[in-house]
Amino acid sequence: MVPDRDLILKALAHPVRRDMLAWLKEPERHFSGQSHPLGMGVCAGSFERCGLSQSTVSAHLAALSAAGLVTTRKVGPFVFYTRDERTIGAFRASLADL
Repeated sequence: MVPDRDLILKALAHPVRRDMLAWLKEPERHFSGQSHPLGMGVCAGSFERCGLSQSTVSAHLAALSAAGLVTTRKVGPFVFYTRDERTIGAFRASLADL
């Protein structure tokens, strides 16, 4: 799988999205207060820790999802996010071509 580098670079251009990816790398450290098991992923509502409105958080998560950097899992009214390490690894490898 060859990731869309331009879409990923655009997603990574915003510091909040980079923070979100970093938080997802260590969910136990950053989201330990989440009421749902972290094995499900991190609930979208848990990202409000960054001090942004729910709609802004959703827009940032949508950009990360569209770029393939995170995967989503919907459980009832909740959406859970996890890093897509396969896409992240493929993106990193693709940078060697530059």
